[in-house]
Amino acid sequence: MVAAAATMLMFSSSSQCNTQNKISSAASSGKPTMPVSSPERVDVKPKPTAYKGLQVNGNSQGSNKINGTKVNGTAVDSMKHNVGLKEAPEEESTAKSRINQLPDWSMLLATIATIILAAEKQWTNFDWKPRKTDMFGDVFRLGRFVEDSLVFRQNFAIRSYEIGADRTASIETLMNHLQETALNHVWLSGLAGDGFGATLEMSRRNLIWVVARMQIQVERYPSWGDVVEIDTWVGPSGKNGMRRDWLVRDSKTNSILTRATSTWVMMNRKTRKLSKIPDAVKGEIQPYFTERNIFMAEDTRKLHKLEDDTSPYICSDLTPRWSDLDVNQHVNNVKYIGWILESLPISVLEDNELYNITLEYRRECGPTHVLQSLTSPQAGEVIAGSPAPFSQRNVPSDTLHFVHLLRLQDDRSEILRARSEWRPKAKNNIHDLA
Repeated sequence: MVAAAATMLMFSSSSQCNTQNKISSAASSGKPTMPVSSPERVDVKPKPTAYKGLQVNGNSQGSNKINGTKVNGTAVDSMKHNVGLKEAPEEESTAKSRINQLPDWSMLLATIATIILAAEKQWTNFDWKPRKTDMFGDVFRLGRFVEDSLVFRQNFAIRSYEIGADRTASIETLMNHLQETALNHVWLSGLAGDGFGATLEMSRRNLIWVVARMQIQVERYPSWGDVVEIDTWVGPSGKNGMRRDWLVRDSKTNSILTRATSTWVMMNRKTRKLSKIPDAVKGEIQPYFTERNIFMAEDTRKLHKLEDDTSPYICSDLTPRWSDLDVNQHVNNVKYIGWILESLPISVLEDNELYNITLEYRRECGPTHVLQSLTSPQAGEVIAGSPAPFSQRNVPSDTLHFVHLLRLQDDRSEILRARSEWRPKAKNNIHDLA
């Protein structure tokens, strides 16, 4: 409709300009351009006369017939009567004739302004939230919305720098993919502010998301060159939290590779203290909530604190690198996994793979902190070569269970508690940890 109106206005403007030009040309040549409405003959004295900037020779005579009909009067009389021209001083005729020969740009400019205003109004009123399955995506982020726009889906190819010695993706790679999918979910929902996954209302209040708890369960690790498909969605978690779940599948076979769930809370960017979720933020994120859960029953077992006398494996002097920081100016939560693995016996890493891990984040870690990583077999289990007092309990003989603690080295403040479960990579025995 806007385009049609603009076209009509432009044609109207052009028609007016052409009409004025034709009248000016006809008057200068002395040719009649329209019929005379008055039947009376009027004698005109042969002297030059200016009509609204048009210099007309009074000696020029028009034809007495127009379209085969005899009329009285001259071309000047006809033009004067029908167009309504008035006499003007001779000294202004030259300047005005030049102005009248210019096109009328005002109509064209008004048309352009109308188009711009209409386009701006449509842009601001556009609803960016997708309403239909697969209706919106991003070619660069390779993600799209599915299942009534409540689930965001994205594919990742496993790169050569994302695998370990056994040619499969590492647990850090999987966590990075989960995090990237979550951030792109917020971005393509039209909610992203200037923070790391923060919404517009969160950015106005200097609020950021921080993860409080996370559980990852791996069925199978993808190999180099595989393409994985990751679904993510959000839901409520208590009165002051948000739950985010992930489901990772093989894009070719559609088999499930990984399940994960997490709980997020808000923290003030300036005070670094936890904050309640404002009503304005709830209004932004609640339309995307779903009650769907990735786990039938989450691992809610309590994570016990480790001490020096109960931790046979301790790795000290761990320091963050500058590249470990994210845009929120603290160590990214994925980095904690690598620090946990630092304190595990090398034989466990060589012969086993992590298939289940639960992480409980206690506080953030800054760029100047020095940390310690503590690891112990879960109470009741025996790892060959481990010091007493660990005893065998009724668990499958081919799985290993560990508890972990990440803390500051100077004041021993807790950063992270975790529990990990491992299974053999192949049918071979665990090396002697001694």
